[in-house]
Amino acid sequence: MEASKGARVWDLWVRISHWSLAAIFVSNRFLNEEGEEWHQRLGYAACILIGLRLIWGFVGSKQARFSEMLKSWPARGERLSHFWDYLRGRTPRYLNHPPLAQVGMAFLLGNLLLLGLTGWMMGVESFAETEWLEESHELLANSMLVLVIVHVLGVLRESKLHGENLIAAMIHGRKRP
Repeated sequence: MEASKGARVWDLWVRISHWSLAAIFVSNRFLNEEGEEWHQRLGYAACILIGLRLIWGFVGSKQARFSEMLKSWPARGERLSHFWDYLRGRTPRYLNHPPLAQVGMAFLLGNLLLLGLTGWMMGVESFAETEWLEESHELLANSMLVLVIVHVLGVLRESKLHGENLIAAMIHGRKRP
């Protein structure tokens, strides 16, 4: 499918913030040493990006709005069966994020914000060299890695299950209707 065809699913800001956060996480996790200036700067940049994405979720394009995503949620009494259907590969294809992907997105963004908060706190004199804080930051970094792996596996699974390349769609912003 050409990028110019298909339904617009993710606008430019959503795609830029997504890939920027991915690059920042990989850079800070594998390339930058903890506590170094670039590690800190990129951590702050990630928090700013998340803040802007949260704002965009309320005032941005129709596809980027959280209210639009929530329309795909199953009824309250059907959520557990939806989860089991998902595990069995029986859920329908969604144009935007499926409900479980929305939960995953919330965990990813929340974990990144907590990671940024604990990183910032380690630079505050009253928290400097606090063992519980350093351990919390490390635990959050490790859990972020697990969440990213689950996210990537989910994207690959959904791509295979529904016969579409979601990674390419997150680059050009379109999916088949």
